[in-house]
Amino acid sequence: MKKISLKLKLTLLYTFFMVLLTCAALAILFSLSSREMLSSTQTRLENRVQESVEFIALRNGEIRIDSDFYSVVRDVYLSLYDSDMYFMYGRIPHGFTQQPELADDVIRTIRDGNREWYVYDMSYRLSEDRTVYVRGITSITDAEESFTVTVRFALVLLPLMVLATAVIGYRFTRRTLAPVRQITDTVRQIRADADLSRRIGFEEVKRNGRPMPDDGGSDEETGERRKKGDEIYILGRTFDEMLEELEEVFRREQQFTSDASHELRTPVSVIMAQCDAMLAEGNSLTEEQRDQIGLIQRKARGMADMISQLLFLSRADQGRQPLNKERINISELTEMIAEEQQMLADADGRGIHIETQICPEIWADVDETFYIRMLVNLISNALRYSRENGLVEVSLEQDGDAFTGSVRDYGQGIAADTLPHIWERFYQAETSRTDGNHAGLGLSMVKWIAEAHGGSVSVESEEGQGSTFTFCIPAGENNF
Repeated sequence: MKKISLKLKLTLLYTFFMVLLTCAALAILFSLSSREMLSSTQTRLENRVQESVEFIALRNGEIRIDSDFYSVVRDVYLSLYDSDMYFMYGRIPHGFTQQPELADDVIRTIRDGNREWYVYDMSYRLSEDRTVYVRGITSITDAEESFTVTVRFALVLLPLMVLATAVIGYRFTRRTLAPVRQITDTVRQIRADADLSRRIGFEEVKRNGRPMPDDGGSDEETGERRKKGDEIYILGRTFDEMLEELEEVFRREQQFTSDASHELRTPVSVIMAQCDAMLAEGNSLTEEQRDQIGLIQRKARGMADMISQLLFLSRADQGRQPLNKERINISELTEMIAEEQQMLADADGRGIHIETQICPEIWADVDETFYIRMLVNLISNALRYSRENGLVEVSLEQDGDAFTGSVRDYGQGIAADTLPHIWERFYQAETSRTDGNHAGLGLSMVKWIAEAHGGSVSVESEEGQGSTFTFCIPAGENNF
């Protein structure tokens, strides 16, 4: 039997699945009851209206509405009224022309022309003397809700459908998707190693004497089809071309960051030196002038720190940031760092106390400079986000062939949706958590230092309760 193309195989398989799924969906659709559709629509309307109060706030006597209040989510339109039935904010669906009276916590069916609508009003007390009403409107005939109910029924039959399609499609997918597995494995390796120099290289595999991915033909047939350019070969070649472009783009970005940082160091150093010289002139400056120069000096120092961090990360990206490991007493070094940070905290005048719980005589092979930088970044962050007269706990303990340390504060904490992003460069959770003098590079450096030592760093945080940053680094002489 003449072999059919991969495109035709996938087309036949896709057509078979679509016919099967469509027939099942239609059969289920005809079995749906009107009561279930209406009940689901009502529940969705109530939930949306109840959730919408999160977007309403009273600030300085004025009602503020978040932009999400205007979004049409799951075909529910929201509008805001005062107690006198005066429309204030929101959206009303096209085709709904009536203006029914307010009825708190009651779902009503309103007929407007040829369509029926559900209307649900809910009162929301902004203050002791001010109450508003949130109105939600949705169409009973919403086609999307019918699809949602259909999916619920389809899930009952889904395991049987999956089993049937798996048995029928196994012979096709096993022979046709072997090259795709090779592409997938290569991409996973690139993601795991962050090595953009790796290539899929179908041509290289053939040249090295190893057989091409098995698609049901001989090596000669496979090579011939690759030369003619079948879909998988084109896909692999396109991936390789894209990887080459990405590698070049990242290389240029890294070089630009390095060059720009180097160029900025000199003018910033000149600014700092001139500020020092002007402030050393004694009484020739007025108090206002000294304050202004002092502000420039502080900002210049902040820029210098940021440039230093950028250079560090740029060298790390380019593999030019070696570790100078030596056997040191981590316990003593951690205690010294905590004492220095305590002195800085005392000078700040916020009354924050650093408490240490450090196991003695923990020795490890680490780069002392990098370890100091990592711990200083963690403790300074904890001090920055702690409340006045708060507490920062620094702990260190032996953990088998590794040592584990943590820095805990009881300050503002970090929102759950923000946690995955705090290691990203220049990312700052929210403007209220920073004084504007920090570029968001500290935690990126912490992550790189920990991983460069063969370890890891993690964070646990609860908004309003504080955060705990934990690092674990191998301690043995040959663990790096």
